[in-house]
Amino acid sequence: MSAAAPPAEGAVAEDRIAVASNWKLVWWRFRRHRLALVSAMVLVLMYAVVLAPDFFSTQNPEATDARQAFIPVQGIRLFHDGALSPWVPAIAGKRNPVTLRMEWGIDPARRVPVSFLGRGYSWRFLGLFETNLHLLTADDPRQRIFLLGSDRLGRDQWSRIMHGTQTSMTVGLVAVALSTILGVVLGGLSGYVGGKTDSVIQRVIELLQSVPTIPIWLALSAALPRDWTPIQVFFAITVILSLIGWTTLGREVRGRFLALREEDFVLAARLAGCSRMRIILRHMVPTFASHIIATASLAIPVMIINETSLSFLGLGIRPPAISWGVLLQEAQNIQSLALAPWLLIPGLVVILAVLAFNLVGDGLRDASDPYSN
Repeated sequence: MSAAAPPAEGAVAEDRIAVASNWKLVWWRFRRHRLALVSAMVLVLMYAVVLAPDFFSTQNPEATDARQAFIPVQGIRLFHDGALSPWVPAIAGKRNPVTLRMEWGIDPARRVPVSFLGRGYSWRFLGLFETNLHLLTADDPRQRIFLLGSDRLGRDQWSRIMHGTQTSMTVGLVAVALSTILGVVLGGLSGYVGGKTDSVIQRVIELLQSVPTIPIWLALSAALPRDWTPIQVFFAITVILSLIGWTTLGREVRGRFLALREEDFVLAARLAGCSRMRIILRHMVPTFASHIIATASLAIPVMIINETSLSFLGLGIRPPAISWGVLLQEAQNIQSLALAPWLLIPGLVVILAVLAFNLVGDGLRDASDPYSN
């Protein structure tokens, strides 16, 4: 008897798809979106900064020296004389005879050697243990380097952006997590229970959506006590953003639940004696969890923009806390901006983060329906 012919490659692929879980199908489709994959890597790097901003900082972000105000960008060079030897150009200053202001510039003829994984100021990793290891430091501990320049108080812009990334990215993530929980629970109750519960929740959603968003943020943020600590303001801003941002997801979840509550598996769970919350969270929500994840990923950049806007206007997170909006406050002064255009770099970081989140959200939204063409 002749040997059986090996199965065709297409048939093998169809068999893999037929037995694959929904999450595996989503991943296979998502990784075909190249821009989304690159954006996901950018976000992974940003959240690595969130976990340990001091590791990526070159110096203490609160260290001030007015004598070194508005030092220009010292771009890092990796090679010298054909060999791997990282360095940054030194700075040279002279006093303006008219304004008597110290004006700094770059002196490429002089080098400041730097090292990767060097030792600097001490910090605590996640509050667990103390270390002084940093990604990049000057070989001479007495030498300050400014990879992205300094501000009007001589503070290192690079180190402050690293700490601002921790605050702004955390606010966006936590606010979206809270708003997602509110949207799923309240939207699920509205669509599954119906009746008066549905009417009350829908009227609340309509009320929140009918009032202009910016005045609500301004009013609630201005109502925060001025003597609150930065941590208290941080959590207050997070709660404010989440209380307003859940309405759209709540409406979407309600629509899905109205379609699902008559399905056979929901009826079987109800006859088995499952509680309403168990039916909602254990049986109904997982059927469109990928859609919720995609929606949440698209909502994070909106939250980041909202926090940055409030902090830029002085109504959100306040100094001495550091966020992207607080850093952009330095760019409000036209005179400072003319002397130091690098103060706008935090705005570019905001654009990069928002663009990465939007591309990842688009990829997840396309991948959430793995059976589509």
